[in-house]
Amino acid sequence: MGSKNTSESKQLLAEEVFQYIGWQIIDGTLAPGQRIRDLDIADRLHVSRTPVREALQRLERLGLVVMYPSRYTEVTEVSRDTVAQSLAFAGYQAGVAARLAVPRLSSSQRRHVAGLVESMYDTLDDSVRTIDSRWAVFAYLGERSDNPQHCVVIEETSVALLRNLRHWTVPNEDRERMLQVYVDFHDAVLRGDGDAAERLTREMHYV
Repeated sequence: MGSKNTSESKQLLAEEVFQYIGWQIIDGTLAPGQRIRDLDIADRLHVSRTPVREALQRLERLGLVVMYPSRYTEVTEVSRDTVAQSLAFAGYQAGVAARLAVPRLSSSQRRHVAGLVESMYDTLDDSVRTIDSRWAVFAYLGERSDNPQHCVVIEETSVALLRNLRHWTVPNEDRERMLQVYVDFHDAVLRGDGDAAERLTREMHYV
């Protein structure tokens, strides 16, 4: 029993370190090109270097950092290709969430989601508000998709998606069309139309 509890404690600690570093990358505290020393993080969080290295390895697999063994770790740049790839991934995964969850929602849950969608309407000129308002909608749907595998994928990749799309915004010339997509999505949710909700979700993400 003691061994199991110790293992679970180590996993929890590594997750906390992962979230700490990840959110510093998302909010720009750790900027692209900045170097990260695992010893500095370990001292700051009062932990050993092991969970820090584990967290950095996870972040490297997600493309947020590059580790140079025995030297340092560096935060990666967000290129146009990175944004495009993340937008496409988000579109397909959010589409899955919409398709699975919308038909399952109760009438009160549909009204709740519709309210979240309405909050998206006036965010089109602000990149952070665009991503945050969309995230609120699709995180809610993902949690109600009744698909644990989908939830695991989104949980593991959320840090990368939030960082890579943090400064993406809908092009000026496409905002009128996008607003209509939002309105149509809002109506599809209220109808419980999963097929339309999935299609419109992909349109939001240009896939």
